[in-house]
Amino acid sequence: APFFVLLDHIQDPHNLGAIIRSAAGAGATGVIIPKDRSVKVTPAVVKVSAGAVFKIPIVLVTNLARTIEALKERDVWVYAVDMDGKPYYEEDLTGPVGVVFGSEGKGLGKLVKDRCDGVIGIPMENSVESLNVSVSAGIILFEIRRQRRLKG
Repeated sequence: APFFVLLDHIQDPHNLGAIIRSAAGAGATGVIIPKDRSVKVTPAVVKVSAGAVFKIPIVLVTNLARTIEALKERDVWVYAVDMDGKPYYEEDLTGPVGVVFGSEGKGLGKLVKDRCDGVIGIPMENSVESLNVSVSAGIILFEIRRQRRLKG
């Protein structure tokens, strides 16, 4: 089943490169980023990705909220990743899925989050409020891989 990584206005090239590397390593179908107000694939992104930018499709879209709608029309279940979400490991991520990660600082845009089918999060301890977006992406993307391998 396909699985897509959608990034809502990621600004830092190091985060984008690390997320692309994790997405490729976890077997994602592709990475979707907005054309505007988002870092593009730069030489720094290529370097941080360790060449993964050449191993996975990266798609620039005009409108992320509309892209989510288009995926849903094609029977892809789209999850926002946010702190207030259901623990990610309690969700069945074995079907066609998209996971949306918000920007550093601002998080997910309201319109984007509202378009998603559900919200998943990473439970935190010790009053830690959040993780770096590339770390969160790595955790979620490899959970999708783990669940799919178990399902066979």
